[in-house]
Amino acid sequence: MSGTTQSPGERLKWADVWVLYQRELRCALRERAIVINSILIPVLLYPFLLWATLTGITYVTGQSEGFVCRVAVPRWPEGHPKLRLKLEHDSRFTIVELADLAAVTNQLRAGTLDGILEFNPATGAAAALPGNFVARITSDGLRERSSEALERLRDMVDQYRQEFVRREGRRRGISAAEWQVFTLQRENTATQKEMGAFILGLVAPVIFVVMVAMGCFYPAVDCTAGERERGTWETLMSSGPSRLSVVAAKYLYVTSVGGLAGMLNLVTIALTMKPVFGPLLARTGKTLETGIPLAALPVALVAAVLLAGFIGAGMMLFAVFARTFKEGQAMITPFYMVTLVPVMFLQVPGLTLTHGLALIPIVNVTLMVREALSGTYHWPQMGVAVLASLAFMVVVIRMATGLLAVEDLIAGSHNGSLLNYFRGKFQRQPSPKSQP
Repeated sequence: MSGTTQSPGERLKWADVWVLYQRELRCALRERAIVINSILIPVLLYPFLLWATLTGITYVTGQSEGFVCRVAVPRWPEGHPKLRLKLEHDSRFTIVELADLAAVTNQLRAGTLDGILEFNPATGAAAALPGNFVARITSDGLRERSSEALERLRDMVDQYRQEFVRREGRRRGISAAEWQVFTLQRENTATQKEMGAFILGLVAPVIFVVMVAMGCFYPAVDCTAGERERGTWETLMSSGPSRLSVVAAKYLYVTSVGGLAGMLNLVTIALTMKPVFGPLLARTGKTLETGIPLAALPVALVAAVLLAGFIGAGMMLFAVFARTFKEGQAMITPFYMVTLVPVMFLQVPGLTLTHGLALIPIVNVTLMVREALSGTYHWPQMGVAVLASLAFMVVVIRMATGLLAVEDLIAGSHNGSLLNYFRGKFQRQPSPKSQP
């Protein structure tokens, strides 16, 4: 394709950049979509999702705990009247009268019965203990009620078995430590604060990347394709400030909004994890202390700027080819999805920031945040990650600046994407045919 480029005599003037940067911010605050997606959603979305998830879990748990399991018992074990009384007086169960075992099995498959509890005499060495028995529970794994009945019956029978073994052991003068043979004791040396930092380090960076990308998305489209759709793009590019100053101002604007979205989301995650997870952990008798360590704040701020700088530059690189806001969204969406791919591999708890991972965009700064929240700082690898991110940012910015020097893009006469542009740029032109 043909197109003339601007002379390279332009210079970057920071005074012009500052004025244009303020203009972009004022325009952004008047755009409802930018305010909602770049500020309100990072602040409100994560607490809402956590609250909705917790509410759903509580509701489902309450539903499963509230219903009564219908259980059939073909015959009761001899010498264990307390077991029968315990099951019959348990409000979670209803004993169903039997016709025959085949009919009960059909009822279980039809869903009118939730479980079958059978007691058979013990065989082999287990028969040496008087009154010993073997319990068999039959359930339908495809039905939630039947699976819940299986868990309830197993817990009840196991609890009764432990009481029976203790009672028989006392009769024979055997202590609990002797008949248990061995015991298992668990101890977690991590403090509640360390566990909270560990969980925060697993959850927060993933949402952090998503929110930074979302924070950059609409500003990148609005300051390029939106500017062209409003008819002010060509006027702005041909005004007093150099095109390099215009590009720098727009880029700083996108980076600022994206980084702000990431930091707001990170702070919101730290503030809402304990109130949201607290009631859920209270049922297990555990507590969780969450909070962003003060030493991690500078690392998180640097990571937010680097991540927003790389993602913002990439999005502007694609959006500069769009002539309408809708077209810009379509062009940026593939890049937006690509930025989320590395996040899928960051859920491995043992993954650490190495020199190799420090060279991968998005992954490097995300691991920086994750380790900083957990109180771990690999300074050499972090330095490599910062330098690699800056290098990627410089490359993408230079590409965007070079593209904005092409008059066809300024005038909006180029019809196509970034791929089509480079394809036409480097495609070999056919040789002209000789005139007869």
